[in-house]
Amino acid sequence: MPASRDSAAARKARGAFFTPEAIARYLADWGIRTPDDRVLEPACGEAAFLVAAGRRLAALGSSAMQLEGHELHPASAARATEVLAAHGLTARITTEDFFGVTPSPRFDAVLGNPPYVRYQAFRGESRAVARAAALRAGVQLTNLASSWAAFTVHASLFVRPGGRLGLVLPAELLSVNYAAPVRTYLMNRFARVRLVLFAERVFPDVLEEVVLLLADGLDEGPTAHCELIQARNADDLADPGQITRWEPRGADRWSAVHLDEATRRAYTAMLHDQGCAPLAQWGQTTLGMVTGRNTYFALTGAEARRRGLVDECLRISPPGSRHLRQQALSATDVTALDVAGRRTWLFRPEAEPSAAARRYIRLGEREGVQTAYKCRVRSPWWRVPYLRPADLLLTYMNADTARLCTNDAGVHHLNSVHGVYLAPEHRDLGMRYLPLAALNSISLLGAELVGRSYGGGVLKLEPREADRWPMPSPALIAARANGLDSVRERVGVLVAAGRLFDASALIDEALYAGQPPPGLPELRAARQRLHERRTARGGSR
Repeated sequence: MPASRDSAAARKARGAFFTPEAIARYLADWGIRTPDDRVLEPACGEAAFLVAAGRRLAALGSSAMQLEGHELHPASAARATEVLAAHGLTARITTEDFFGVTPSPRFDAVLGNPPYVRYQAFRGESRAVARAAALRAGVQLTNLASSWAAFTVHASLFVRPGGRLGLVLPAELLSVNYAAPVRTYLMNRFARVRLVLFAERVFPDVLEEVVLLLADGLDEGPTAHCELIQARNADDLADPGQITRWEPRGADRWSAVHLDEATRRAYTAMLHDQGCAPLAQWGQTTLGMVTGRNTYFALTGAEARRRGLVDECLRISPPGSRHLRQQALSATDVTALDVAGRRTWLFRPEAEPSAAARRYIRLGEREGVQTAYKCRVRSPWWRVPYLRPADLLLTYMNADTARLCTNDAGVHHLNSVHGVYLAPEHRDLGMRYLPLAALNSISLLGAELVGRSYGGGVLKLEPREADRWPMPSPALIAARANGLDSVRERVGVLVAAGRLFDASALIDEALYAGQPPPGLPELRAARQRLHERRTARGGSR
């Protein structure tokens, strides 16, 4: 296929995103040290890094450049050769799957932008080959790993001892659990690991946040610290500013790289204070009920009554979470949502379906509902797996911050929200106070650090991440219950008006009774910065 017909959809499917020149130049200038350096660009696309490498080598006085590239897509490989020729450069471009190439550790610098294919589309033989390539380096990846993780490990095997690896990576490197083996591998194998973080979006047409990985001194590790550079955008790399040091805690997430050293110390101290506890200490967080097709299983009240299905339905919190941006969901709230036409009924016959239910099941079969993945792997296909009503409902896709909402209505929940099942000894206290107390400054900052920032500036928390979300401890809330009650109404008014941080200040006062913990102003400022950073990336184009 001619390169000109390589559509955006086709590039996205194979995870190809073209790199801004400023980034390619920055990594080439960092990674190439002598005129004799050998350079590899795996998944070279249209040779952005090879062009930058050629310019760098020419500036160093190279007379015999040693440039190589691998590219899976034939039209892109042909285009890479054309682009290099237009710059007076030549390189050995091999058209093949990089994961299938036997490592040859002979390059001084391996530079590039790995393909980014999420785990949902990264499957079958491609996934198996990639995982085998990572395992060759002793790195075991889970089935949740996206393509870049295996690529990073495999690319490092082409670096000679003492050489350098410079890659453009998704910011998932910092935050996701599946990247823990990659983080450990980098710190163990390299003498120096540097990360460049961006405040703004680097790829204008891509929502994914990226970081630059600059790993130096292969097989001269381990190292106990990372070097950090904070840049505004790709153009800012010409003068990226101060390099700071940060010591990660083992394979734990690296989200704290976004904090300065004093704030990191204050945050860590708070996590170990008796007044703070992870949400897991309060109870268990789980995914919601998975229907397979909400538009079929979740019904409005009018539709459930018209079809005669009310007796074979469960009451649910309707799909979505906007209605949960309050301290509690009452039966009156659910009735109002029902009247407004929201889907507050879940079709779920428990025993032999009635005649009305059988008619609805046949309708679903005519529409092919039974062929949806979650439906076809269960028997019968029309019975959604049951979850008892949760004590609290947790919004996990958020524009501002994650919210807890007390389930006073006792409704079931779908997988558009999570459910929190409180431990018996904390149930009464948690249902009354935790949704209110969770809006304190430490918890708001913690949500930014344990969660993940997704496209559009959305903050997402999965159950395992929510388990680590810092909350006020049961003992602290019990001791400050009267103070929390005294601000409850004012907090509700402020939150409804969109003044979340003003509400948070009231809760801080109630929780700490005029004796704020050390570093609270710095933690509030960090919370503000991270929130603004995330939402700014979501709004920029």
